[in-house]
Amino acid sequence: MSELITAELVDLDLSAETKDAAARSLAERMAASGRVTDLEGFLADVAAREAQMPTGLDGGIGIPHCRSTHVTEPTLAFGRSASGIDFGAPDGPADLIFLIAAPAGGDADHLSILSTLARHLMDGEFTGALRSATEPGRAASLIRGDAPEAAEAAAADATGAAATGADEAGAGEAAEEATAAAEATPPGTAEPSTPAAAEPTPPEPAAQPAAPFRIVAITSCPTGIAHTYMAAESLEKAGTAAGVEVFVETQGSAGFKRLDPQLVADADGVILAHDVEVRDKERFAGKPIVDVGVKAGINRPAELIAEVRQKAARGEVSAPARPTAPMDKGAGATDSYATRLRKWLMTGVSYMVPFVAAGGLLIALAFAIGGYTINKAPSVADHFVWTEATSWAALLFQIGGVAFGFLVPVLAGFIAYGMADRPGLVPGFVGGAIALTINAGFLGGLIAGLIAGAVVMAIQRVTIPPVLRGIMPVVVIPLISSVIVGFLMFLVVGKPVAALQKGLTDWLSGLSGANAIILGAILGLMMCFDLGGPLNKVAYAFAVGGLANPNEGSLKVMAAVMAAGMVPPLAMALATTVRGRLFTKAERENGKAAWVLGASFITEGAIPFAAADPLRVIPSAMAGGAVTGALSMAFGCTLRAPHGGIFVVPLIGQPLLYLLAIAIGTCVSTALVILLKGLRGASAGSPADTPASDASGVTVAA
Repeated sequence: MSELITAELVDLDLSAETKDAAARSLAERMAASGRVTDLEGFLADVAAREAQMPTGLDGGIGIPHCRSTHVTEPTLAFGRSASGIDFGAPDGPADLIFLIAAPAGGDADHLSILSTLARHLMDGEFTGALRSATEPGRAASLIRGDAPEAAEAAAADATGAAATGADEAGAGEAAEEATAAAEATPPGTAEPSTPAAAEPTPPEPAAQPAAPFRIVAITSCPTGIAHTYMAAESLEKAGTAAGVEVFVETQGSAGFKRLDPQLVADADGVILAHDVEVRDKERFAGKPIVDVGVKAGINRPAELIAEVRQKAARGEVSAPARPTAPMDKGAGATDSYATRLRKWLMTGVSYMVPFVAAGGLLIALAFAIGGYTINKAPSVADHFVWTEATSWAALLFQIGGVAFGFLVPVLAGFIAYGMADRPGLVPGFVGGAIALTINAGFLGGLIAGLIAGAVVMAIQRVTIPPVLRGIMPVVVIPLISSVIVGFLMFLVVGKPVAALQKGLTDWLSGLSGANAIILGAILGLMMCFDLGGPLNKVAYAFAVGGLANPNEGSLKVMAAVMAAGMVPPLAMALATTVRGRLFTKAERENGKAAWVLGASFITEGAIPFAAADPLRVIPSAMAGGAVTGALSMAFGCTLRAPHGGIFVVPLIGQPLLYLLAIAIGTCVSTALVILLKGLRGASAGSPADTPASDASGVTVAA
């Protein structure tokens, strides 16, 4: 691992006049040293972070920073401006500029070093030494902390001079006092002593010092690199000055060590200095809380401490914590409703997928063993012959059917769970089961889950007498919410949704020609856009929903979705084999695994490549996925299994054409990614020949 900063990353005569120009000048030094792989992409990430909140600090400091996929290892560049650059600090331009770059995945050891730097910025001696440094190497050493002798020497000189003066003055005063005492005492006179007969006075019992006021604090910022730790340092110093104990939990990029629960329980007050949502905020319910932005923690810590003490004196405490839905616990303060809605839906889909995989594969195996008429077999509870293959096929089919029957209720139940935690499960499952009963299908399950979660959230907002709170989650909420959800699903929204589901099913059944090809291309694009993310899951859930009541159209959709999802990892594996020099060593190793992942329909196998170079990898993957989806539809391929990749080829209609569609899409993606990476290599050199090929850098970015 390279050093965090070197002399080549220091510019003591930074001539930039704007913050964008300063960031570019310092970023160019990072790129020249091989620590930034895409200069423009990295600068875009810096600008995006700067747009969230200015990074100027009081004291003439600017700390533009970001986490980026274009950074190979944690890096810091330092510039000193004679004229000053405006970074939005309240006290004016900054003359000390630190550009901090961290890989997208973070790195605990190096981010700890960055946090140490952030704390040093609150030390006047440290910043003074940087302002007086004359050599880039000395400035880099000071920042790394391995050569602090300049600052120490200056401090030692000042301390030594002061100490010498104090010693001389003290010696003079002592001599004068000794002379005066000698003159006041006649020669031969003994010093007075305590009479022997006098009883010694018993000492007063020492008063127990009052326990100091104790504050626990949380600091966090969007990137979690600099402001987080500077606010912590500032609060701790202000607490020491005020005689207050301050314990800080920094929720930064390097993760966070949770405050001891007993420490939180004993705290007299809480300070939350943050620009993103505080994790596990419910710990502080019922205590005096001061809630501010992270910059307030840096710029006015003494005021915050005084404010929380005043709140404690007045008895002002926060309200008891409300239950937080599982998918909301990590939500950011700026998350929109659309973002939360996506998380809620993804909760339902993630819990549904195991039922889909188990039930769908069992049904597919049953068809492979017993043929497509196995769905007409009698119940194995009434008729089962141990020596007949058809009986075993019927057993697999009926077990799979039972598992598949949970698909819609589980989807609805866990969407509601994502919104309202455990109280949402009962009305969610009830609504999902009703959706099956009225043939509202997959869409009905989605709507039932959202309705159930919304109803429970509304009930939870009602003020309840303390005597009833114990039975609310067990009796009242399940009862009332189930009645409301059942009423809405049976009599209000259920029938229109069922009609829509039937229309969609009929449309899929009638797909042919150009319409089917266009749908296949769209599904292919969705599967390859975010490689296992929300859009990918929407397309997959759409296909799986059709398997609940399979027909020719829905089986074609399932085939197109799985074929397209196999393309990205297979294309990256092929590209690393054909043109390995365009990829780093770590990427070439990942390429070997991508063969198996792609063949198994694990689209996430392409994520390490997309994380390292998204602007080239993702468009290439989408192009190949669209081609594969369109060809699968055009060839009329069908699939009854919801998963399995090439291992369920015997269950695919038109298997040879299906494999051909995957091969063509893989070649398209491979050719495009090689072309795009080749163009980059021609202008910036092969990544394999630059420091960017460091394996640890790629691994962190992924």
